[in-house]
This record gives sequence, C-alpha cells and structure tokens, in this order.
Amino acid sequence: MSDAAAQSGVGEVNGCTTLAGSGGGKRPSGLTVGTCPDGDRTVVTLSGDLDLSVDQELQQALRATLARSDHGIELDLGGVRFCDCSGLNILLGIRQQALAESKTVTIRGISPAAERVFALTGTLSLFAPDGDEAREEDDDPAQAAAEGSDAPDQDPRVEVVQLRRAMQTREVIDLARGILMAAFTLSSEEAWSVLVMTSQNTNTKLYRAAQQLVDSIQGDPLPESVQNALSAAVAHVAGSRAAAVGPE
Repeated sequence: MSDAAAQSGVGEVNGCTTLAGSGGGKRPSGLTVGTCPDGDRTVVTLSGDLDLSVDQELQQALRATLARSDHGIELDLGGVRFCDCSGLNILLGIRQQALAESKTVTIRGISPAAERVFALTGTLSLFAPDGDEAREEDDDPAQAAAEGSDAPDQDPRVEVVQLRRAMQTREVIDLARGILMAAFTLSSEEAWSVLVMTSQNTNTKLYRAAQQLVDSIQGDPLPESVQNALSAAVAHVAGSRAAAVGPE
C-alpha cells in the first residue's frame, strides 16, 4: 500500500480498494467507497450517507480513481442510504472533470434515496451510459452557471451544476428548509422538494429562492410569483404524502 493510500484510509483487497467511513472514523455509519477495475473503466461502489461530511475525502478518492481509469468511472449507488445536494454536487464535479479529460462518469445502479435527488433535479440523464448528449450540452452552460448567468432559457439541469456555487450559501438553503419544515409540518426531504419545485417553477436560482424565503421571515414580502409557486409545491408534496398513506 502506498503512503498516500495509507494516509487516506484506503486498503486493497484482491485488486479492489475500500475507503473507510468518512470523518476519520467519527461517523461509523458514514460512507464506504469500494473501487474495482472493470476493463478500461473502474467501478466505484458507494454505500452509506452521501452528504457534506464526506466532501473532501470522497472528492480525493474519486479524482484518484478517475486518474487511474482509462475511459472513466461507473458508479454503483445501490447502497446509498441518504443523498443531499452536496452529495450530488460531488458527483457532478467529478463528471465535469471526467469530460475535461475525455472520459465519462456513468451510473450502473442507484438506490431509491439517491434516485429521488437525481429525479428532483433532472440530472440522472447526465450520467447515462451514452454520454454524447451530456457532452454536447455541458461546457458552455456550465461555465455560464459558474459565472452566475441569469439566462432565462437555460437547461433546468444546469441549475444543479450551480449547486457548486450554491454550496457557498448552504446555511441559507438549510435555514430555508428549516422554515418550511416548521411552517408546513414537512420532513427535511419534503422541504427540500418544495424548495426545488419553487425554484424550478419560478425560474429562480435555488439559493435565491431560499434567500427570498429567509428574507420573508425578516419582514420582506415574498414576490407573488414565488408565493404562488411555494403554495403549489406545498400542496403537491402534501397530496403525494396523503396518496402514499392511503385511506385510513
């Protein structure tokens, strides 16, 4: 085992490597990363919680894996128990790097918990095995997103690429989710869904929608379009919950 591998907690068994749980062992229920070569690609298996706490360690592991792979990475997310916007952002980041190196990152398996976040943000197709479509639409829109473009007709999926920037305002996003949870008796996941739907239906960047909601608590009125979209999103989530529970 190399010195770098030893420092990062990576061990090799029968040609495969496993990265210990995140946080230096502080979170035994954190994320486990297994990597295994598969021809000219490398399969990366993620199990556990894919969130902000694994950011640095997972980024390093994925970058190292991408560097060793000739054509790219296949992600197996079947063991992911929890995934939020920061976890998705990590995967979007490694995908961007892969495209820059003429490689691809695809998904071969995904858990319901992870799929829910991809479905809400419309990004699952970006990791499809056929990367031609994703490659065509990637560079310029992503760069515009990084620069804060307000183009009204940009692909909604670019909004998710902007999560890299939105992570700088994560506190505002989390605060907005907390407000929604308290005001409408929503779960954390439901509050996230409401915030994403409000953002998409008003063509407003996610962090701006969150900031508007936080500002409304401090006395600034919500724009009428945002208020209407928010009400519709809450009603949709509440209706989906009622349908899932069924008649008593």
